[in-house]
Amino acid sequence: MIKEFNLYSSKGNKLRTSCFCEENIFSGRALVFVHGFKGFKDWGFGHYLGEYFSKRGFFTITFNFSHNGVGDDLFEFIELDKFARNTISLEISELNDIINFLKNGFFGIEISKKIAILGHSRGGAVSLLTAAGRNDVGAVAAWASISKFDRYSNRQKTEWRKKGYFEIVNARTKQKMRLNVELLDDIEKNSACSLNQENALKNLNCPLFIAHGDQDLAVPIAEGEQIYSWADKTRTEFYKVYGTGHTFDIVHPFNGSNEKFEKLLNKTAHFFEKNIN
Repeated sequence: MIKEFNLYSSKGNKLRTSCFCEENIFSGRALVFVHGFKGFKDWGFGHYLGEYFSKRGFFTITFNFSHNGVGDDLFEFIELDKFARNTISLEISELNDIINFLKNGFFGIEISKKIAILGHSRGGAVSLLTAAGRNDVGAVAAWASISKFDRYSNRQKTEWRKKGYFEIVNARTKQKMRLNVELLDDIEKNSACSLNQENALKNLNCPLFIAHGDQDLAVPIAEGEQIYSWADKTRTEFYKVYGTGHTFDIVHPFNGSNEKFEKLLNKTAHFFEKNIN
């Protein structure tokens, strides 16, 4: 069963959401998948991931952050004005909203256990920061996660503030995509507090699974190792996926899985099944 929902966040923004569930094998567990920067719920492995975890007994949610740039057609970046205004703090707020919807029975299903969160790339960092502030998250998995939000040189920041925006090129779509100065303000203002991953990991009260491709050019594996260095080693697993990059050899449009990605899915599911009781 797959159901689509358009929800509205606590700030009034639209959250396009897909829910996957195999009701005959539902285990009482729920999983929320969190996409990364320039990502969206229907990118590449998104739908496949939703079906995979639902077949493992999880009520699985994938969703688009309201300002990720993807509109009602679900596959194209047509809301570039919103993309420009996005911030990390906004994404954390919206992930909290999704979890609250889930816990409050909005999706019409009773969740009897704590929540599992799986985040990819920047979504991994957003997942960790969100989980650290909640008591109802039972485990977190961070795939190819960034360890820092400040990824810009001083020269880039100076030009950013001078122009009021920073422009990037989407390698896949060739679109020029602006980031307004609000993102830079958010990162600099909150880097020592609400956006500090080192502090968040010290406050994380649940098991953590880290997975990273050793050939990741977008987010080097050193960032996964940095996250691991901050984590509680007694309840953290670090799985290095050798011979793969940032998306574990999955492409968009999705053209099928592969052996390494299947192994990653299986290890992640086993981790959640072991820790979400």
